[in-house]
Amino acid sequence: MNEFCIKAPAKINLYLDVLGKRPDGYHDLKMIMQTVSIYDEIKLKKIHSGIELSTNAKIPTGEKNTAYKAAKLMISKFGLQAGVNIEIKKNIPTGAGLAGGSADAAAVIKGMDQLFNLGQKDEYLAQIGKNVGADVPFCVIGGTAIAEGIGEKITQLTSFNDIDIVLVKPDFSVSTAYVFGKYVGDQSIVKPCIQELISSMKNHDTQTAGKNLYNALETVTVVDYPIIAEIKSELVKLGADGSLMSGSGSTVFGIFKNTEKAKIAFNHMNLKYKATFLVKTI
Repeated sequence: MNEFCIKAPAKINLYLDVLGKRPDGYHDLKMIMQTVSIYDEIKLKKIHSGIELSTNAKIPTGEKNTAYKAAKLMISKFGLQAGVNIEIKKNIPTGAGLAGGSADAAAVIKGMDQLFNLGQKDEYLAQIGKNVGADVPFCVIGGTAIAEGIGEKITQLTSFNDIDIVLVKPDFSVSTAYVFGKYVGDQSIVKPCIQELISSMKNHDTQTAGKNLYNALETVTVVDYPIIAEIKSELVKLGADGSLMSGSGSTVFGIFKNTEKAKIAFNHMNLKYKATFLVKTI
């Protein structure tokens, strides 16, 4: 095999709690993460040596690119005697809280496993991925899962697939490092019950799930960007069973019980925000 094509799906956070700051400067988290049906498209090709990366987006194509880092790590880890050409067609917005960069890195790790016939299990590839970024292990595994630690400890949950989601990214991006740098925990906040959320997801009960969505980082991002709260409110008025900011932002999503309501909400929001997407959980 000399070429391999793979899709890199985005993720949303249905629950994100910050448990505290670690000695290494990172934060311990407890999250429920879910892949959704908006994908970057990755094409991998064997070359004689080195790493070549091209993309249709205005993002770095060298050492700072997560997909490049993933390829470099795979070549080193497995002592590969060849290089790889990587073409990335970006469809996931950048700086959006959707793990677009991590998804690309995960796709390169999984794709190179196939391209070079390495035969590794996803669980092992996920552990390799944590050296590239905190969201990469989940993006390798995908589906519906609890992510703990800095995001590298993955526990798969019963699938929450085929749920209609409207994604809305306002016309700005948010720095994850900036949001975590400003985050201060508030012990007085009453958090929704994560177990109730998990149970409702298992039953595909979007109404109960919608009431138990939670993202601690909204306390930072919404203060700086009030439009996030406005989008959340608008999605609920349009029939969403719940709405939340994903990750550190800036994307907001709404979950819908039926496709018709989701389509109406998508059409309405798409008139106001060009980066609006109608997707499903996968």
